[in-house]
Amino acid sequence: MNVYNSTAHEPAPPLLWTVRYGVISAIASQHPAARSLQLYGEWAEAEIDLLSSVLQDGQTALQFGGEYGAHTLWLARVVGDAGKVYVAEPARLGFQQLCATAALNGLTNVYTLNQWLGRTGAATTLSRLPGGPSLRCETDESVRPVAVDDLGLDQLNLLKINVPGSTIALLEGAIETVRKHRPVIYARLEPEQALAEVKAIKELGYRCWSHAPHMYNPGNILGQGDNIFPGRVLQNVVAMPVEGGTAFDHLMEV
Repeated sequence: MNVYNSTAHEPAPPLLWTVRYGVISAIASQHPAARSLQLYGEWAEAEIDLLSSVLQDGQTALQFGGEYGAHTLWLARVVGDAGKVYVAEPARLGFQQLCATAALNGLTNVYTLNQWLGRTGAATTLSRLPGGPSLRCETDESVRPVAVDDLGLDQLNLLKINVPGSTIALLEGAIETVRKHRPVIYARLEPEQALAEVKAIKELGYRCWSHAPHMYNPGNILGQGDNIFPGRVLQNVVAMPVEGGTAFDHLMEV
């Protein structure tokens, strides 16, 4: 008779971490988001602090890069049952964990997409795309980029780009969506091409401000005083349509 026998050679099952906005399904790794969620119960909380002033109940957000659902939990809470949160995560394992997190927290207003957002084109491997190596993925995972314009969103109030180096290509595939809905754009920049990324956003009729939050939050929800990210910041940009008149006076315009 065949009997299932668990051995020490089998991979550890996914972990459940209680975090600031719910429960996360994740596998411990060296990815900064995973390390932060595991130790501090949150990730890049300063981004949420900033975006809390621009997103409201009933609105729609689109995230590129799931990051274990760290910010998805908050976004789903803010937009409420009348709103929608779309999250595109191209890496297979990252996508599976994102779906598990959405299910565990009963997030019926979250729509998960196992896709890379960029210029529509031929399939390639994640490791060859900008930002790909930083994702939790197998190096030979194949993915076909999908344009944001092809998603057919009927509303978009926030476009949050979590994958550094992907902004230019993503916006090239989102021109009609951005022109129609004029969302707030919040993007993680790639330092070596930050100038070109900001230029691409401005060409769509936006004003841009630099936002460089520290990766460690001394007020983290678990009260951990050990800073594993000493001196490290995220190089981000927040952008508003020029016709809106909204300005971030406490930030440096770029």
